[in-house]
Amino acid sequence: MSDAIGRGDLVLCVNAAPNHVTGAPVPLVAGETYRVWEVLEFACPCGRGDALLDVGIDFAWCQTRFRLLPKPKAREKPRKVAAPKETEKVG
Repeated sequence: MSDAIGRGDLVLCVNAAPNHVTGAPVPLVAGETYRVWEVLEFACPCGRGDALLDVGIDFAWCQTRFRLLPKPKAREKPRKVAAPKETEKVG
């Protein structure tokens, strides 16, 4: 996953279980989206992830807690065309 994810991507928290190393509760909320600040190419101590994600809460979290959300597709917006106004000569 670390190859597919990068700085600025949106990720969905799918696992807000207690910290699997210390057992302490985590401040993440399952179902919430977070923006990735940094991808740290260090293996997680649990051995399940090959990278840690910094999402701006505490330090860094195992990538297995998150799923990458698809990037929004560009939509074509209708544009207004400025046309000259018709004037009628009085004469």
